[in-house]
Amino acid sequence: MKTLELAIAKHPFFHDLPAEDISIIAGLANVVNFKEGDVLFKEGADADKFYLVIQGKVALEAYNPGRGIITIQTVEDGEMLGWSWLVPPYKYRFGAKVITKTEMIVINGKQLRVKCDQYPVLGYEMMKRMVRAIAFRLEQTRLMFMDVYGKPAKKY
Repeated sequence: MKTLELAIAKHPFFHDLPAEDISIIAGLANVVNFKEGDVLFKEGADADKFYLVIQGKVALEAYNPGRGIITIQTVEDGEMLGWSWLVPPYKYRFGAKVITKTEMIVINGKQLRVKCDQYPVLGYEMMKRMVRAIAFRLEQTRLMFMDVYGKPAKKY
């Protein structure tokens, strides 16, 4: 197995994915190093990439008219970001900014959509994995809002 294929196979997002699917994905991917402050993507921009964090930290950000840019979540080692490549209208729902020096596997989302259409078993597997990731992100966001907007418990 080649180095990039091995890195993809070792990433938790692709745990137990068949070798032939890993090979397809590796053909659409590169390992990229980012420095603190790099902007990966902006909210509303075309979603054409999918990121697997090998090592580092990235902030997912949203613009709030009353508060400016707020961090929704921090994505770290072994996590993924950029699911919008799979969901029409293929626009990023959040922005992403590198917090610390970060090494990532960057996958071409447009080309991966084509491969998912060509190989429905791969497409279904990607959809299942993305839904789990989106559900996790939604739960984390819900917990954050509960903490921010929650009322203190009554003391008797």
